[in-house]
Amino acid sequence: MEVSQGFSHDAKSLRKGTWAAIASYGLWGLFPIYWKQITYIDSVHILCHRMLWSAVFLLIVAKLCGLTGQLIPIFRQKKSFFAVATCSALITINWGTYIWAVNSGHVTESSLGYYITPLMSVALGCFFFQEKMDKWTLVAVVVAAVGVAVASGMIGKLPWISLSLATSFSVYGAIKKKVGLDALAGLTAETLLATPFVLVCLLWARYAGWGHFFGPGIKSVLFLVIAGPVTALPLLAFAYAANRIPLQRIGFIQYLSPTVQLMLGLIVYGENLSYPMMLAFATVVFAVVIYLATRRWQV
Repeated sequence: MEVSQGFSHDAKSLRKGTWAAIASYGLWGLFPIYWKQITYIDSVHILCHRMLWSAVFLLIVAKLCGLTGQLIPIFRQKKSFFAVATCSALITINWGTYIWAVNSGHVTESSLGYYITPLMSVALGCFFFQEKMDKWTLVAVVVAAVGVAVASGMIGKLPWISLSLATSFSVYGAIKKKVGLDALAGLTAETLLATPFVLVCLLWARYAGWGHFFGPGIKSVLFLVIAGPVTALPLLAFAYAANRIPLQRIGFIQYLSPTVQLMLGLIVYGENLSYPMMLAFATVVFAVVIYLATRRWQV
C-alpha cells in the first residue's frame, strides 16, 4: 500500500481518523457476536434483511447528505451500472458467506479469509492497476499462497470459506477503485440494485411459511431491522477514516478485525483449529508480518 496523497495530516484530523478506523474494524471484528444471536434464522433470510435494511438506512443517509442526485446517473451510464451490478453480486456473496460461516461455527475460517484479503488486494493491484510490488511484498504474497495451498493439500480440499471471502471482497474493492464512485452513493446504489431480488425472496419466504420477521416475539424483528445500520455504520466510519489518515495506517489497523474474530472463535465459541488450518494461519500471519515490517510507515 502506498501513502495516499491529499490527506489532512494535522494531529487532530489524524487522531479522529485513526479512532474512526479502529471503530470500523473493531465493529467488523465483533460482528460474529451479533449474528450468533439469531442463529435460529436461516442465513439466506438474514442476508435478505441485511441487504434490505442496509438499502433503507443508506438511502436515508444519502438523502441527508444530499447525494441522492448522484444515484440516477450511476444507473443510467452503462459502465457504472455494470460495475455497481457486479459489486452488488460480490458483496452479496461476501455477506452471505460470512453470515453462514459464523452461524455454522466457522468463525476462525472466516477470520483467515480476512487475513488473506489485503495480500490478495495487493496482488490484484499489481496485475490490474500496474501498481509496483517490491520484493518483500512479493515474498509475503508467495508465502501466504504456498501456506494456503499446502494446507489445502493436507485437508484434501480448498478452504473455500476463507478463499470466497477474500476473493469476493478483494475483487469488490478493485472494481470500486477502478470506477471511482463516491463511497456512500456507490454503496447505496449497490444495495438498492439488490433490493427487488431481496423483496421477492422475502415475499416468497413469507408465502412458504419460513419467514421470521413476523414471528413470535420482537427479538427477530429488532435484530433483522438493526442489521441495516449495523452493516452500514462501519462502512461509513471507514469512509471517514480513509479521507483523514494514510492508507498504510489503515493497512495496519485492518488486521484488528480478523484478529478479534479469531479470538472470538477460539476463546468464546470454542472452535478448534486443525493442524492444516494452524499451518494456513501461521503462514498467512507470517506473510502479514513480513509485509507490515517492510513498509515505510509515514504519518
